[in-house]
Amino acid sequence: MNLFDLSGRLALVTGASKGIGYAVADALASAGARIVLNARDETRLEQARAELAAKGYDVRTAAFDVTDPDAVTAGIEAIETDIGPIDILVNNAGMQHRTPLQDFPLEAWRKIVATNIDSVYLVGQAVGRRMIPRGRGKIINIGSVQSEMARPGIAPYTATKGAVKMLTKGMATDWARYGIQVNGIGPGYFKTELNAALVADEAFSGWLANRTPAGRWGDVQELAGAAIFLASDASSFVNGHILYVDGGITASL
Repeated sequence: MNLFDLSGRLALVTGASKGIGYAVADALASAGARIVLNARDETRLEQARAELAAKGYDVRTAAFDVTDPDAVTAGIEAIETDIGPIDILVNNAGMQHRTPLQDFPLEAWRKIVATNIDSVYLVGQAVGRRMIPRGRGKIINIGSVQSEMARPGIAPYTATKGAVKMLTKGMATDWARYGIQVNGIGPGYFKTELNAALVADEAFSGWLANRTPAGRWGDVQELAGAAIFLASDASSFVNGHILYVDGGITASL
């Protein structure tokens, strides 16, 4: 089990005040990692920190906008100077906007692209530049089953998650030679605030149960194993891979 031990390592998780980001931070902390939670809402961020700290975990916060290049540069510099070198980066910050493509507003397109793609590029590059001279590092980008498949009303989201998949492969191709592993997790349909409207929709939940081989929604705690694996020495020769945690939905017609 030493392969999965994260003791002594520092993990930065973006979009970590709730949902998948919070669950991944919890998982990495349970394996021994020190955690830095990132989000823009300082109040929610502090609530998340307090909840994890109550479990005995070493948790800090770093509130900055992951879509702002200057804020990212300053934020990563502050973490590395005040807390320590980042060993593990989880690019989780993301958003959804459901509108038929023909009615999708340009402003919403730009916002979803900035949140879902620009953040991965900006934070990934800022952290990667520091990992390269150290000769080690783990980067996990959170994609989606929409990295592979589409549904009506979310074409821009699907485009961004497809881009996250390919950016993950590109990062791995450039940085594997420096001892950095860059991989992705592609969650299926999980019960999160982002999906609250769909969870409450009986018709959709019924469709999902029939469409998913596992026959149900996922619980965010079920992402823990994938996150720990990709953050640990157990995945030392895994690079450019997207691990789908989806109850089999991408495997079946």
